[in-house]
Amino acid sequence: MSISVIIPTLNEEKYLKDALISIGPDLEIIIADAGSSDSTLKIASCFTEKIILSEKGRGAQMDKGAREAAGDTLLFLHADTRLPDSWRGELASALKDAKVIAGGFRLKIDSGRFYFRVIEAMVNLRSRRCGLIYGDQALFVRKDAFFAVRGFQGLPLMEDVDLIRRLKKAGKIILLDAHVSTSPRRWEKKGILRATLKNWMFLSLYYLGVAPERLYRRYYA
Repeated sequence: MSISVIIPTLNEEKYLKDALISIGPDLEIIIADAGSSDSTLKIASCFTEKIILSEKGRGAQMDKGAREAAGDTLLFLHADTRLPDSWRGELASALKDAKVIAGGFRLKIDSGRFYFRVIEAMVNLRSRRCGLIYGDQALFVRKDAFFAVRGFQGLPLMEDVDLIRRLKKAGKIILLDAHVSTSPRRWEKKGILRATLKNWMFLSLYYLGVAPERLYRRYYA
């Protein structure tokens, strides 16, 4: 098994180094950057030579990175998320089962606030019971399965939700026991309750059939 780690970036100088350190040595790392104007690319160049430029949009960035990947397993890592020390062993063990085509890690949020423990519990329960594993949980997928379902299809929003829905029809999705650690910034920026309610609302709209492109325009309006 060979692994390619793909990180979409846009002005991630504050978090990227820690994410890259958590990956460890001797793996292909692909940075798919959407035009950073800070030190993101300088930091990335200390860890990998494989830096590609992409149009904005996490789905498009990760699709472009996947097309450049040499590994037979793709791991999509957000720039503000750190992998656990045991991640390679966990991944290798899971993929020994030929029925497993994709999965992710349990979520831990880098904050001591109690409300984040509630969010973690809800995310991990959803992931275990429903197989709904999202991008901030470091999605991994066999490359042949990824391209068989046409990847993220360049979606600008809900790209992870949409991919998992299609992958669930193709094979087994697994939640690993280890936790990734992610920044609380997206909750703290808008306020924890407001951000949570907004996420639920947009997820509900997606499941009701509203196009991700339309949701993207409304989300960032």
